[in-house]
Formats: sequence, C-alpha cells, structure tokens
Amino acid sequence: MLNVCPNFNSMYKMNNIICEEGYGSQEGKVLYKRDNNGKIHKNVDKNRRFSSISQFFRSVFLPQGYPESVSEDYLTYQIWDTVQAFCSYLTGTLATQAMLKGVGVGDETATAVGATITWILKDGTGMVGRILFAWIQGTSLDSDCKRWRLFADILNDFALCVELSSPLFPSRYFRFIACFSGLCKSLVGVAGGATRAALTMHQARRNNMADVSAKDGSQETLVNLLGLICGLVVTPMVYGNPHLMWTLFVFFTFLHLFANYQAVTCVVMETLNQARLHIIVKDYLSHPGGYTPRLRDVNASEPVLWKQQKKINIKLGTQFSEVINNVGDLEQLIQGRQDNLYLLSLNNNYNINIVLHQNSTVKDVLKSCFHAEIIDFVVNLTESNKERPMYRSQDIDRLMSQLCTITNQGQNLSRADCLNIVIVSQTLTDQLFPRFVKELESARWITDYNLLGPDEWRATWNLDGVASKKLY
Repeated sequence: MLNVCPNFNSMYKMNNIICEEGYGSQEGKVLYKRDNNGKIHKNVDKNRRFSSISQFFRSVFLPQGYPESVSEDYLTYQIWDTVQAFCSYLTGTLATQAMLKGVGVGDETATAVGATITWILKDGTGMVGRILFAWIQGTSLDSDCKRWRLFADILNDFALCVELSSPLFPSRYFRFIACFSGLCKSLVGVAGGATRAALTMHQARRNNMADVSAKDGSQETLVNLLGLICGLVVTPMVYGNPHLMWTLFVFFTFLHLFANYQAVTCVVMETLNQARLHIIVKDYLSHPGGYTPRLRDVNASEPVLWKQQKKINIKLGTQFSEVINNVGDLEQLIQGRQDNLYLLSLNNNYNINIVLHQNSTVKDVLKSCFHAEIIDFVVNLTESNKERPMYRSQDIDRLMSQLCTITNQGQNLSRADCLNIVIVSQTLTDQLFPRFVKELESARWITDYNLLGPDEWRATWNLDGVASKKLY
C-alpha cells in the first residue's frame, strides 16, 4: 500500500510526512518525512520493530497476504491439523519400533534377505492398493473431501495399531501383518493426499494454491521436527515397558482422532455437494418463505463419519437406457420442455436415474439434483406423516399437494405413478429453481461450479431423429 500526497507543500506545512506505506494488513507503518533541506528520511513505526520476530515466523509459515489471502476457517483448521500431525508422528514412532522388532532387529536368527523380502512385499501390496483405491473412489474424494479426510486418519490409526500389535503374534505371521498395514497406509496416502489438495484449493483465495500448499508443508515439517524430538525422549522410556507404550498410544490416538474431527468440522465449504445440497433443499422446502441456510450452519450439519442418509438413491449422469425404455416415456418427459437438458426417471424402489444432455451446463446439473431432492423431500414427508408446509403461491402449494397424494401409496407405486411424480415435480422445479439459485447466491454459495459428482455419460435426444456424425 503506497499513499503519496499530491499536494506536496500542504503536507510539508502540516507534518512533513510525504508518504506512508504498509505491508498487507500489518499494523506497523513506514513513514517518509522531508526535512528542511529537501531530503527524505525513512521512519519505522515502533510497533513494527517489536513485531519483527513474529513477522519472520509469519512469513515463513503462513501464506503471503495472510489472512486476506486464505479462507476464514484457515487458522482454526491449521491449529487442529497441527495437533493431529504431532500425535500421528508420535504414534507412528511407537509403531515403527514394533515393526523393526518384528522384522528381526535384535534377533540373531533373522536374515537381511528375509527382512528385505518382507519390506518388498509390504511396499508392493501398498502400490497395488493405491492404484485400485484411486480407480474406485477417485471422483468421490473431491465431492466428500471432509469425510474421506477423516476416513484416512481413522484408517491410519488402525494401521498403526496393527503394526504395534505385530510382536504379539508369532513371527511367521509378521509378513502378512506387514502387508496388511502397508495396504491400509496406501489407502491413507491416496485419500489423505487427494483431500488435502481439495482443502488447499478451498483455502486459497488469491489463486495462491501453491503458496498455501508450500506453507502447509513447512508447518507439517516443523511439527514433525518437534515430534522427532519428543520421540527421542519417549522411545527409551517405552522400551521394555509395553503397558506404558500402549497407554501412550491410546492417549495420542484418541487425541489424534479428536483433533481430526475438529479440523474437518470447522471447514466451511461454499461449494455444493450431494450432502450439502440435500440439507439446503430440505430446509428450503420446509420453510414456505424460502429460507436458505447459512454456510456455517449447513457445513455443521454435514455428516463426516458416514454418507448422507437419504430415502432416494440418486445416480447422476447415467446411460439413456436406464431412464427411457420406450418412445412414449420420452414424449411425456420432454413435452413442452424441449430446452430441458436432462432426463429424470423414478422407479417404485425410489431409485432416481438422471441422464445429462451433451450440452448440459453446471446449472443444468444443479437443477437436475434439485429436482431429485424435491422428490426425496416429498417421499420423506409422506412416510413420516408430518404436516405438509403451506406455501404462499397457490400453484406451488397445489403441485406439492398433488405430489404428496401420489407418493402416499408408498411401495405400491405403479409405473404410471412414478412417471406422474416426475412430470409434476418437474413443473414444480421449473417454478422454484430460478428463485432457489438467487437465494443460494445471496447466501454466498458458489453456483458457477459444484461437486455433485456426475458420471461421464452424456446423451443427445430428439424425437425427430438425431443427425449422425461421421467418425474419422
């Protein structure tokens, strides 16, 4: 920040200060004064001098421009993340001691070849596990980064517990134990690394993802260094004392899990995933006045230990054949809605399949999920026998009443009933969605992109026929 006075003579007469500058949001200012001979002298605010040490650590361990350059939840998350990293390092030190003993350190009958083979098999199992896990769960790591982050740390503690227990088993089982723990840690590496990247993207507010990631690495290195020093003290203490070793392991493991839970629950994501959208739509439809929950309230309600429990199972981005079986269904779904860029189907088991058009946008994906959540809301409303909200708009109230009447049949829904639910709820969606998006944006939710996690199937449909394209 640089403020230069345009009226030089006037400033000279007042206090001789011709320039004032500051670094970011720091309180200390640097003043430039002019003396009687026309020379400029630099004066540093006393507050700035006393903060030089803290400023050094701030520049080393915090992203440039902090706190404006990061999200509001950055500091709280990093504090809990520091605590969990310290606990994880100490428990890892205890487990390493047990693994070295199991591999043969201190045993005269053990051979270097046997230990090498065990370690190769352990690493190989982990490599295969990493590939398979990334293939199976890769896309959901972005959508549910909080849940997978916590899953990674729980699985890591489980793997460390297995390693710490290895000396309790006969030596012939050690190779299997080592491979199993290696497999668990490989999953931890994939889930932890991927979700860390997703959280870093959330925290970076000035396109400074690399800086935020680098400073996070510096913080983790410092914590590991402190953990190493503590490990040098703890290791001799627990040698030959299994009761003390297990007591420390249980204590730091519980502290590790508690810190991780606090860390993921303090994160306030502005993007929409399936769980957060479900919470928002449920509250939105429950309040006829159009209430949209705040960011912090929705994130606090988001489950981080298990998937969001919903009556309806939603498959987003499915194949055309899973939604449309005959031309008559397609005619009814697109009648008067040729511009609709998704197709939605419902069966009597309350499974929803959504086909996305080749030209569908982010808003179309959001609208299709909003449509599905309306059906889920009505189904839960009728099955719980709760009183239906009364809406100010007569059209919306009539459509909602019509939906409740049809879904009141429960599992006895016919194919025609399911199609009717889709058509009526589509009309309701067309009326509610524009206002819903405005409410989201006013509540600071991001609608330009989302984490709803659609599959990659896209289709083009036209009752008059789709022009085929030549493939070269």
